[in-house]
Amino acid sequence: MAWDEWEQLKSDAAARDSSRMQLNEAAATGGGSATDGDLVVHDDELGKMGNTAYELRQKFAVDSDFARPSTFTASVDLFNDGLDMGAALTELHDAWNSQTRTLKDACAHISNHFDFTRAQHSKDEVHVATSMPVSKIDGYIK
Repeated sequence: MAWDEWEQLKSDAAARDSSRMQLNEAAATGGGSATDGDLVVHDDELGKMGNTAYELRQKFAVDSDFARPSTFTASVDLFNDGLDMGAALTELHDAWNSQTRTLKDACAHISNHFDFTRAQHSKDEVHVATSMPVSKIDGYIK
């Protein structure tokens, strides 16, 4: 592929994708006002999402462990009978446990992050409400 052809393909792709998401800047046309960019956090929604992540972790912890004991027993029995499949099954067992721990940790991290976000947002609200002088508030109301 020639350099000119590559550049043409890049410009064609850029022209097709110009309406897609843009990061770190407002849209090229039709940008919003300052009020459009305000951060809005709904405490109840954060709570629901955090609770969902926690419930997923708890359910996955139980469901993912269902076959673990019998898998381990089977791998030991196969290994003791001199079959290579026993060692392979033990390896699979260990890999499964590692992956389930990773997923449970990720769910816990997500749940904790939502809890932290809720608490931090509440602190920010209190800070904003108590740090603004009353005279300045009156200026906004008038």
